[in-house]
Amino acid sequence: MRDAFVRALMREMEQDARIVLVTGDLGFGVLRPVKAAWPDRIINAGIAEQGMVGLAAGLAATGRKVVVYSIGNFPTLRPLEQIRNDCAYHGRDVKIVCVGGGFVYGSLGMSHHATEDMAVLRAIPGVTCFTPGDPAETETVVPAMFATEGTCYLRLGRGNEPRAHDGEIPAWRFPEAVRLREGKDAAILSAGGILAEVGKAAEMLKDRGIEAEVWSFPCLKPIDTVRILELARRYGNLITVEEHTVIGGFGSAVCETVAGAGIACRVHRLGLEDTFTTVVGNQAYLRHMYGIDADAIAKKTEAIVYEKRADAGRDS
Repeated sequence: MRDAFVRALMREMEQDARIVLVTGDLGFGVLRPVKAAWPDRIINAGIAEQGMVGLAAGLAATGRKVVVYSIGNFPTLRPLEQIRNDCAYHGRDVKIVCVGGGFVYGSLGMSHHATEDMAVLRAIPGVTCFTPGDPAETETVVPAMFATEGTCYLRLGRGNEPRAHDGEIPAWRFPEAVRLREGKDAAILSAGGILAEVGKAAEMLKDRGIEAEVWSFPCLKPIDTVRILELARRYGNLITVEEHTVIGGFGSAVCETVAGAGIACRVHRLGLEDTFTTVVGNQAYLRHMYGIDADAIAKKTEAIVYEKRADAGRDS
């Protein structure tokens, strides 16, 4: 996803000379093409994230479009006051890019686990939040991000994530959800880089005689309320999956949408409960530990489907 972002960013920089990239003393390998093409439009702010975002706000005040790039929690939680007060409050055209959402940097411990960022950034007025699920979605949402006025947040994985889509996403319209798989037994909704695990879970469910419909939400705020309500009415149960706390993030947004419409639908949120990640390990290990890998998603969905079938049998 990181490489897909850089490709999309360079296309935007070719078309708009106002775009400036500010990095927090990292990413030099992947950002090398940007440095080579536009050495005067990339700034290393050092390991000083609060100053980095303040700098971005100042540059944006001069009419530039500024991209802030760092890993995990560093461009989000550390400079939160600057994002809120300097960028969002004034409607500055600052695009905050987090590389390493969720457990990407799992072996470095909870300080590097970005598991509250979606909830926090989503709560700030005027901040648009993008949560692409794979490289194809990343390249699709980047132009939409630059076309969106004001402060935006783009949450990415790292590198080498599998493509969930066979090709490009045709005619994506902001902020629509994207269907990856048709189904009739259950609807699984995903936001962010956990999408690959959801796809694996759907394949496992198919082998068990369950057809799961899979939707990815590349935009968290605003969210595709039309699609959520349509699925809620059709299934009566929705499963949401996020590599993030279940408090305030994607699952919460779905719950708010369903509850606000008064629809009788249960939303089953898969993600971290109200806890810090007190163990370390690679991303796959932590997904397994906290019940959001493909096997856990499939088991939860299977249990919901069997319960629904049992209820239907009793009613008949």
